[in-house]
Amino acid sequence: MSAAALSLVALLVVVAVSLTSRLNVGVLAVALAWVVGVYAADWKVDQVMAVFPSSLFLTLLGVTLLFGVAQANGSMEAITHAGLRALHGHVAWLPLLLFLLAGVISTLGPGSIATVALLAPLAMGLAHQAKMPMLLAALMIGNGANAGNLSPISAIGVLVLSLMDKAGLGGHETAVFLANFTAHALVAVVAWALFGGRSLLRAPLLEQELMAPVPFRRRHAVTFGVGLVWVAGVLLFKLPPGLTAFAAAAVLILVGAGDDSAMLKQVPWSVITMVCGVSVLIGVLEKTGGMDLFTTLLSRLATPATVNGVIAGVTGLISTYSSTSGVVYPAFIPAIPGLVAKLGGGNPLEIALSVNVGAALVDVSPLSTIGGLCIAAVPAGHDTRRLFRQLLLWGFAMSVVGALYCQMVIPLFVA
Repeated sequence: MSAAALSLVALLVVVAVSLTSRLNVGVLAVALAWVVGVYAADWKVDQVMAVFPSSLFLTLLGVTLLFGVAQANGSMEAITHAGLRALHGHVAWLPLLLFLLAGVISTLGPGSIATVALLAPLAMGLAHQAKMPMLLAALMIGNGANAGNLSPISAIGVLVLSLMDKAGLGGHETAVFLANFTAHALVAVVAWALFGGRSLLRAPLLEQELMAPVPFRRRHAVTFGVGLVWVAGVLLFKLPPGLTAFAAAAVLILVGAGDDSAMLKQVPWSVITMVCGVSVLIGVLEKTGGMDLFTTLLSRLATPATVNGVIAGVTGLISTYSSTSGVVYPAFIPAIPGLVAKLGGGNPLEIALSVNVGAALVDVSPLSTIGGLCIAAVPAGHDTRRLFRQLLLWGFAMSVVGALYCQMVIPLFVA
């Protein structure tokens, strides 16, 4: 078997393991990249190591370090409680608040998983007190976090934009964000209408002690100030988000607004390992010709007219069980130029947006981290098995919804 074919088999093995095992597939991906590169492609070990995505690694690490400081010093919690106080006890606004809070926090940098980990215990507890359906609370948090997940300053947004830029699709930050945000906002509205949102319009006020303020301290003010400067530098002056995030995190530690040990504990090392590990294997795949085989297989599933919906459906089904950021994005986005060439048509940007949205819409599935965090945060006395089934059905349904949305709506974002 050729090195190209073996590299493609290695990728398929990684995807299969990600669907069926708890192993961090980044570790497996690097091991397989070494075997294929050295023993099938006859590379030197240094050639395998050279495909490590050092730029992506530094960017992800820098952004997550900065928001590790903000989370560890209580700044993100302060934002959450400030939002709750803005309700003034009106339960009817709780679903919207949960969506917006999750969306804003995720947009600012931590990404969806860190945002849900922060909000889920508080949000599910509030939903219990307000007699809000647990399913609705989970969908508001999950979709809100995913809605902001592809901002140009979030950890996952940086990943996607980096992959798109490498594939020759750079410079479309607004389209990437809006296509993803719109999809999640629309399904959140549908969830509100279907799963109890309207009944909350007649609900009594929340108890005031549930909205007790968190003291706003100097470290919070310094964190917000430094964070705003960082955001302005990235968005207005096009400074590199990863390297400037290192600088911002260093400033916060040096002025006493955070602790470096607590900051490092907040870094999602498992996600970074997964993303960078799979990227190493993708690098081997590209250089041995395996990517060409991969795009040939994908091209057999679609035509230029149907590729948006097909690719969204395929990535959605894989993402239901697998990691969106760690497996789906690194595997599919680099394949887009070759796929378009094999199809003899199709808009590469539309296909990229379809991969982004199709893979993300299913992420409230209980088989994903986001859905699992929501279920883990449900207060005692609720039927978590029922919530598991409901979220599982929602996740599978979203693979169909994502395909339809991408087929019919995605072209509007590139017109």
